[in-house]
Amino acid sequence: MKKYTYTEKKDTRSGFGAGLAELGKTNPNVVALCADLIGSLKMDEFIKNNPERFFQVGIAEANMMGIAAGLTIGGKIPFTGTFANFSTGRVYDQIRQSIAYSHKNVKICASHAGLTLGEDGATHQILEDIGLMKMLPGMTVINTCDYNQTKAATIAIADHQGPVYLRFGRPAVPIFTDPNQKFEIGKAVQLTEGKDVTIVATGHLVWEALQASEVLETMGIASEVINIHTIKPLDEVAILNSVKKTGCIVTAEEHNYYGGLGESVARTLAQQHPTPQEFIATQDTFGESGTPAQLMEKYGLNSDAIVAAVKKVITRK
Repeated sequence: MKKYTYTEKKDTRSGFGAGLAELGKTNPNVVALCADLIGSLKMDEFIKNNPERFFQVGIAEANMMGIAAGLTIGGKIPFTGTFANFSTGRVYDQIRQSIAYSHKNVKICASHAGLTLGEDGATHQILEDIGLMKMLPGMTVINTCDYNQTKAATIAIADHQGPVYLRFGRPAVPIFTDPNQKFEIGKAVQLTEGKDVTIVATGHLVWEALQASEVLETMGIASEVINIHTIKPLDEVAILNSVKKTGCIVTAEEHNYYGGLGESVARTLAQQHPTPQEFIATQDTFGESGTPAQLMEKYGLNSDAIVAAVKKVITRK
């Protein structure tokens, strides 16, 4: 089995900042908007080099979405930046009415998603955002796993015509993907090959899935790990090809059990190839204050939980 290692940890929000800075140099139509969180969204370099293409909206997220929608009419490609909770739940009506309904070319970029926001607690730890956004017609939903992939995705979505929700996080996580990767929207990335179980993961859970895969190998279980960075449109072909070989699947995500990646996979399997499935996700609950590691352990979003789910699902073949 291929082994993945890392030499550095870095937060995925910095990958967004690096990608946005690159777009500032290469795409004159890209503009950025922020709701008073420049430092948290790592937008400083873009602003420094392109001050005339940045709009500080202040703590007025709903207004930011309306402004972004209007900017597209003039041919601009707006990237909005704030926390995931404020990028979705607080402004859902504006996204639905002003952006999704008329298919405006807005890139909604959301940091501090999921439980790993940590000490800020339940009010900021949105675990419903993927579900909210994937239900909007025409909305592309992306959830990246490390710094390199987030940078590549940020650059790639500028060339995609239509609204995009790009979700990333706050904590430093291992960098293990190719720094020169070509990011393809809707194209899953197979990381390991295996015949006994499929593990599809997204975001911070991709690294945990790889760690689980190594543990499973010591137990004689060959797992096929797939990085689902795009939740909508979902790469159904990659998932179906894998489960036809392995006969069972575990889905892993830093999101509620309802509405996330696991539910999209379950729909695909129910319609095309019924397969035993186990879900790693929060179980219809809000979060709480704590360190990212403490919360991931308490809510069962780590490699140990994935290993346990694999052992369970294999018995259901």
